[in-house]
Amino acid sequence: MKRKLVIADDETNIRLGLRAMIERQYPERYEIAFAENGSEALSIIAAGGAHLLITDIRMPVMDGIELLEQLQHQPERPEVVILSGHDDFPYAQAAIRYQAKEYLLKPIVRSELFAVLERLEEELRQKDERASDAEGQRIVDKQTRLAQVLQRESIAESELRSLLLEADMGWLDGEYTVGILRPPAGTTEAPALFSRVEQWLGGQSDWARCSLREGEKIIAARDPALFSGMLEQLADHVQGRPCLALSSRATGMGQLRLAYSQARQASKYYLLYPDLESIEYDVVRNLNSRCPLPTEPIRKIANLIGMGRLPEIKRLLQQTLDIRFVSRCEIGYLMAISRLFNEEVFDRVFRTYGEESVEILRLYKKAGHIDNFDRFHDYYHHVEQLLERLDEYVARVRSVHAERKDMQRAVDYLHEHYREDVNMAVVSNYISLNYTYFSEAFKEFTGESFSVYLRKLRLNKAKELLAKTDLKVYEICELSGFESVKHFTRVFKESEGITPVEYRNRMLV
Repeated sequence: MKRKLVIADDETNIRLGLRAMIERQYPERYEIAFAENGSEALSIIAAGGAHLLITDIRMPVMDGIELLEQLQHQPERPEVVILSGHDDFPYAQAAIRYQAKEYLLKPIVRSELFAVLERLEEELRQKDERASDAEGQRIVDKQTRLAQVLQRESIAESELRSLLLEADMGWLDGEYTVGILRPPAGTTEAPALFSRVEQWLGGQSDWARCSLREGEKIIAARDPALFSGMLEQLADHVQGRPCLALSSRATGMGQLRLAYSQARQASKYYLLYPDLESIEYDVVRNLNSRCPLPTEPIRKIANLIGMGRLPEIKRLLQQTLDIRFVSRCEIGYLMAISRLFNEEVFDRVFRTYGEESVEILRLYKKAGHIDNFDRFHDYYHHVEQLLERLDEYVARVRSVHAERKDMQRAVDYLHEHYREDVNMAVVSNYISLNYTYFSEAFKEFTGESFSVYLRKLRLNKAKELLAKTDLKVYEICELSGFESVKHFTRVFKESEGITPVEYRNRMLV
């Protein structure tokens, strides 16, 4: 079966070019549909679905960001790849929040496009396999029933009971605990771990399990000892320490979603306590929920970016993310710090310099979301690395701006002092730049060498005086900055093809 791929871009050449590249590389893989704007793409997807969407950000009628927002309401959403230019960075940044899988910079590089399509094809294949396995057991399988209940944000208790009782989970009317199990951070043994869990659970009673996120298992069990027994089994067969987060003891089917929410909240604390065997909601719920946010240090970091004061930035970062303090606070405190860094530092830099900083997008995509990390020190070092990159980048941009400002000062100086005995040494000294460097920078800024620019400036002033005044030629020569009438006449004739007097007579006709 071919994958359905929608290409949304208002430029015909880009749509056709993408299709040509894709069909040459994968002649039988995709059924490709075109859309000229987000509204057309949304209609195509709503009518017949799609596996993949490659969309531009800037389009008429409905742009790429609004399209991604509208897709959130679709029951089945395609995997999304965004196309962006350097000046689209703020939009690309917003697209990340709508779970775009990848972005590609224009002009499209074939190797990058093919690498993205290969990765998404593997993800879709795995998704198809999971869906196929679950489909045949949908009616009677406990996984499906439990997942249905936990995924529904609002569900009537009568419907909830019906779903659970049909799956033989009447024991949830008594007491139970919900746990979330993850493999050790960084392990490649997740399939082996979950297979071992399945084998061991098969010999137990009054339990149910499902998966709502890749890389974890949700387990509800009547007997809390089931969880400790499970960890003992895994200790002998898996390298590293699995992560198990546990809810409070719940009573009755109506508390199932609350218990799951508690386990989910407890699981977030592995970021701070990665070496614990299990984390219980009853323990972490008592952590300080009123820790004052480090607003001032973060604001100072934002102000120091690009100022050549990286050691001070790192000192403030260490103060802001001091694990000794952070670990005494509830996890919402760390999440709030992450949001502050995004809003006050990263987003602020991108708003100011965003059109030139797309290359940092991948790094920001990781550091901008704390859920991307299993350990606190990984988050810390990623933020530190991003701050280093931003500090270097902003300093470089400011240096360029400062250089342009210096060159403008040099040009302004020439316009004020062209009639004097001025030369490149005088002007470079005036703006405090090395003579040789000034020569190159001045030519890059004006498009002309210093001597040519000054000669043209003086000639233009002379021509203005010849046309608009009755001053003698020797007087105009002096007022224009030429060293002698002879030199003035020679330079003028080389430039204009006629003498100053002939130029004046022509202007009077």
